Amino acid sequence: MQNAHQQEMAIFQQLPAIVKAYQMPSTKMATIQVLNSFLPFLGIWIAMYFLYQVSIPLTLLLAVVNAFFLVRIFIIQHDCGHQSFTGSRQANDWIGRTCALFSLIPYKYWAKSHNFHHGHNGILWEHRDIGDIQTLTVEEFRELSWFKRVQYILFRNPVVMFIIGPIFYIFVTVRLPFIRLKAFDKARRALIRSNIRIILFHAALIFFLGYKVILFVHLPIIWAFGIIAIWFFYIQHQHETTYKEWKDRWEYLKAAIQGSSYYKLPKLMHWLTGNIGYHHIHHLNAQVPNYNLARCQQENPILKNVANTLTFRESLKCVFHNLWDEEQQRMISFREYYRRSKSQNAAN
Repeated sequence: MQNAHQQEMAIFQQLPAIVKAYQMPSTKMATIQVLNSFLPFLGIWIAMYFLYQVSIPLTLLLAVVNAFFLVRIFIIQHDCGHQSFTGSRQANDWIGRTCALFSLIPYKYWAKSHNFHHGHNGILWEHRDIGDIQTLTVEEFRELSWFKRVQYILFRNPVVMFIIGPIFYIFVTVRLPFIRLKAFDKARRALIRSNIRIILFHAALIFFLGYKVILFVHLPIIWAFGIIAIWFFYIQHQHETTYKEWKDRWEYLKAAIQGSSYYKLPKLMHWLTGNIGYHHIHHLNAQVPNYNLARCQQENPILKNVANTLTFRESLKCVFHNLWDEEQQRMISFREYYRRSKSQNAAN
């Protein structure tokens, strides 16, 4: 077992140098991505504005389409938060703040929590929910009171997680400075400024175009965007054979590679979602711009070989991954947990 771990780590240790060769940002590629994300988004948004007075159902259908372009805009914001989108910090910050006006995700505050997630992905400790989805171990769940168990079960319910959750996350979780760590002092101040900018921007939209444009055009886009974004983030770290370990035994490379998935999707879907499906590469090196991720894997098959690969059909099973089983080193469902507990009680 020790030799297998050493061989595995020997392979993993080769990967950072391979990926590093792709972290150089390109002004040309960044400009193209800004144009082919914002222009379609604004075009469809304007079409929705004129269409909602004629057909609400068609407007909502376009909202789903436009949500994918908002995902692309958010991935630009995401890369700017990593300072990987362009070679200029000033340009990254300016672009990131602009993206935030449309995504409603505060630029600096979210980037701070997301970078925290990168540095602590898969660690089983008290701050595991910062920038990540709270996941309990089997033992932790067993020790909860019945009321806390019900809370966690409801939190993990697909309707709550993927339908209600995105709205709550966008309008509550990232709107208020819940993270009280001292390292977030500056980010909390930035959050206040971001909220003011977003409020003023949308107040201007309402003043010039009316409140219905928010209700029937922008909010449906935001909701669909939130569902897509939460889904992608969820399956990238909640797959069955993910990696989770207590702080004293945690290994960064294993967390980056095994704790993140490669979401194998059609090329169009990778494009529409800003290549975030190549999440194992992104966690190996967050400085690699999203527009270099696909090429990085294509030119280095070893990255595909070590990845936890998920097809869309396989990713649907992740909905039932609720608890981390330390003994089996895999995610299990509530059903499996209670079936196992019932068997153990019967045996005793």
